Amino acid sequence: MINPNTLQRLFPNTDDGLILSYLQGYMGYAIVDNEDNPTSAQIVVGDFAFFGGIPNAALIKNAQAPILTPLTKEWEIAIENTLGDKITKSYRYKIKKQREGFDTNKLSNYINSLDKKYDLKKIDESLYKKILKENWSEDLCSQFKDFDDFNKRGLGFVIVYKDSIVSGASSYVVYDNSLEIEIDTKRDMRGKNLATICGSKLILECLNNNIYPSWDAIDLRSVALAEKLGYQLDHPYVVYYVA
Repeated sequence: MINPNTLQRLFPNTDDGLILSYLQGYMGYAIVDNEDNPTSAQIVVGDFAFFGGIPNAALIKNAQAPILTPLTKEWEIAIENTLGDKITKSYRYKIKKQREGFDTNKLSNYINSLDKKYDLKKIDESLYKKILKENWSEDLCSQFKDFDDFNKRGLGFVIVYKDSIVSGASSYVVYDNSLEIEIDTKRDMRGKNLATICGSKLILECLNNNIYPSWDAIDLRSVALAEKLGYQLDHPYVVYYVA
């Protein structure tokens, strides 16, 4: 078993929530080039593999997740040279980690705008099981071992319509006094502000419990939602999707 503390130097000054989740001992695992004295490492959390240290083709070939995230230009080059046409280059978007500045009144107003035909509910055991049964929603809870683990460490809310979950905001991963937000809405229910409402509820609950609700955007649509809820864009960064 690799001690996460030994990999701190290979991922210096990171504020990435998924990397911190592993380094702080919450979630994920690592693969290294040398367990006694690692100089290259792959940290795997959920669907993401992060590469740090000296670029290493063997680690890249042994990627354990479908989304590869290089932390340096050297790793980008190594991933492209090693995997070639097996990958597709894309971008995700870092959102600034701001502890202040959320407009709680605006977030409350979003929540209060929910049409009465919907129900906004905290994720309990019954909802947890329903979430994991559908592909579109499973990432709301998929990184936890079971409901007891989620109930102890996670936090999330869903909107229910006619006994079906149609949208949700939850903790993809957790780390010290923080969580990484996952928001999903069933495709045929999009465009109804349901993600806005779920996100607002989760953010307010986090702020009320001294938890930082971190956000990392998959695309510009996610950036727009983040900004609507009070976040600010930091910068885009490179990822590779494995075919």
